[in-house]
Amino acid sequence: MKFQGSENYVATQDLMLAVNAAITLKRPLLVKGEPGTGKTMLAEEVAQALNMPLLQWHIKSTTKAQQGLYEYDAVNRLRDSQLNTADSAQRVQDIRNYIVQGVLWQAFTADQPVALLIDEIDKADIEFPNDLLRELDRMEFYCYETHELIKAKHRPLVFITSNNEKELPDAFLRRCFFHYIKFPEADTMKKIVDVHFPDLKQDLLTAAMKTFYDVRNLPGLKKKPSTSELIDWLKLLMAEDIPVEALQSADSKVSIPPLVGALLKNEQDTTLFEKLVFMNQRNR
Repeated sequence: MKFQGSENYVATQDLMLAVNAAITLKRPLLVKGEPGTGKTMLAEEVAQALNMPLLQWHIKSTTKAQQGLYEYDAVNRLRDSQLNTADSAQRVQDIRNYIVQGVLWQAFTADQPVALLIDEIDKADIEFPNDLLRELDRMEFYCYETHELIKAKHRPLVFITSNNEKELPDAFLRRCFFHYIKFPEADTMKKIVDVHFPDLKQDLLTAAMKTFYDVRNLPGLKKKPSTSELIDWLKLLMAEDIPVEALQSADSKVSIPPLVGALLKNEQDTTLFEKLVFMNQRNR
């Protein structure tokens, strides 16, 4: 299996090498990068390109590692035991009826190799990665309620994404192949935009790209606009039929672009940008 990119995802050579290295080493691919740089979409596109089913586990701050393995629904079992019916009594006898399989269990017992996405692992507490070390390393875990060892029939292709909100433990990092998705340069970004808007007029694209990178390169921004926000902004520009002239001033001075709320997402950055525009206009 080798990933060579796809029609819907513009992958750099380094990124394709990282995916294929993880496949060769049979290790999870840990992908970091700014929000909106396509980390989650990478797993979706690789799974589709390699014709593999994709299981997704989106991590929250309250997520525990055990939930990825299985959960024992004791409350439902107690409720069934109180019904006093023949069906409920028979159901209560088999504890397997109350075991809820997590995504790791599903991935391990699948009849064919699957891709597994563990999305935004840094949202969970610091012990979460450590709690998954053994399972991801040995591809097995023990279910104490049913007294059985769940072993992987096929090693899943594991993608783990992180927004770098927390440092991950060294022991966990040693078991992964790491790749950082750099923010796309202008040439790569044009290819990405072309995937989404193949009929976009060249003059509008050029003007929008200049404005986007001007905003993004503004020093002091709390949250820089990402690739996904550029796509949203272009979609709005096309929907509202914004002319090219609205994106560029005659003297090349900085101006507030239309629908800037698609790019700047908090009042601090908006205020900072407005001050810069005001200072530029005063210096004309």
